[in-house]
Amino acid sequence: MALIRQRKLSKQQIRRIEKQQQAHQDDNTNDLIDGVVIAHYGKQLEVQVTSLPAEQPQKPSVADGEPEPFWQPIELHDIWRCHARTNLPMLATGDNVRWIADPNTGLGRIESVQPRRSLISRPDRYHKLKPVASNVDILAIVFAPLPLPAPSLIDRYLVVCHHAEVTPLLVLNKADLLSLEPHKEVANLLTEYQQLGYDTVLTSVDCPETVKTINDIKQQGLQDLEHKIKNKMVIFAGQSGVGKSSLINALLPDSEQSVNVISTNSKLGQHTTTTSRLLPFVNDDLSQGGIVDTPGIREYGIWHLTPDDILAGFIELAPLAGLCKFRDCKHTSNSKGCALWQAVADGEVLQRRVESLVTLQEEADTQHY
Repeated sequence: MALIRQRKLSKQQIRRIEKQQQAHQDDNTNDLIDGVVIAHYGKQLEVQVTSLPAEQPQKPSVADGEPEPFWQPIELHDIWRCHARTNLPMLATGDNVRWIADPNTGLGRIESVQPRRSLISRPDRYHKLKPVASNVDILAIVFAPLPLPAPSLIDRYLVVCHHAEVTPLLVLNKADLLSLEPHKEVANLLTEYQQLGYDTVLTSVDCPETVKTINDIKQQGLQDLEHKIKNKMVIFAGQSGVGKSSLINALLPDSEQSVNVISTNSKLGQHTTTTSRLLPFVNDDLSQGGIVDTPGIREYGIWHLTPDDILAGFIELAPLAGLCKFRDCKHTSNSKGCALWQAVADGEVLQRRVESLVTLQEEADTQHY
C-alpha cells in the first residue's frame, strides 16, 4: 500500500500563503462569522455559529406572484454545513474557526482556524497523523471490568495526554461489577494509577436496549464526574464497549448517543459512534464546555513519537532513566545497570509499567514512515 505523505512547504511558500489568506480575510471582514467545528464528515464539517457577522445579509425581495427562494438566516447557535478552504490545515472537532455563510444555499466556507490550545491526534490507516479533537481540557480515559481492561492502551492514552498538554481523568465505569470475583483485579489496576497521582472517578451506568428513560438508568458517581468536567471541554476515549456512549447519555440525556451491548461471543465491545462530535453541556452554549464523543478504538498508534517522548509520558519512570549506567539503555529486562529495573527490584515502581514503556518505545523506534 502506498503511503500518503504531507507536502512540505518552504518558509517562503508558507509566508506567501499566510499573506494571501490574511488579505482574503481583510476583504471579507464584514462577512466573517466565529464558529466551532462540532463534527467532521470528510469534505464537509458542521460548524456552530458563535457570533454574527458585522453586516447581516439581506433576504432578497420577491415580486408578487413569484415563488419564495431558499433563504437560511444566520442565527446564534445554529449549525451549518461548511467546506474548508484548500490551503487550511486538516481541521478537527473543537476547532475555533472564522467562516462565511451563504444564506442562499445554506452552506458555509471556513476561511481560517484560530490557534489551538491543545490538539489530540492519532495515526490513520495510511500512517498519516490525523487530528481527532482540538482545544480539549480533559481526556476522560474510560475502562471497565467488562470488556477486560487493556492497561497498555491506558498507558498509550496517558502518553498522549502528556504531549498534548491535556489533563487525564481515569473513569472506571460499570463499577458495580467490581464486587464479583473475576473483576477484583480491575480495582487493583485503578489503585495503581491512583498511587501514581492520576485523578480517578468510579461510575456505574448500565444502558440496555430496553431502557427508555434516563430515570431507569442505574447511576453511581455521576455527580463526581460532572463536578470534575464542569465547564471543561472533554473527550471520552477508551476501548469499545466500556460504556462511553452510555455515560454521555447519562450526563446529557438529549444527546441520543447510540448504545450497543457487549458481544456475547468475543466479550469485546461493538463500535457505536461513527464520527467525532462535540456535544455542549448547557443547551447549545459551547462556552460552558462540552463533550467530544469519538469512535471506539482498540489500538492507538504512537509511531509519531520518539522513544524519549514516550518515556516522558511515564511520569514515575522518566526521572529514573538518567540514572541508568548506559546513556543508550533500552530498559529491557536484561539491560545492564538499568535504573528502572533496579527500582522494580526495590519495589519502587511497577514491573508492568516498565514493560509497557519498553513495548511502546520499541513500537515507535521500529516504525519508519
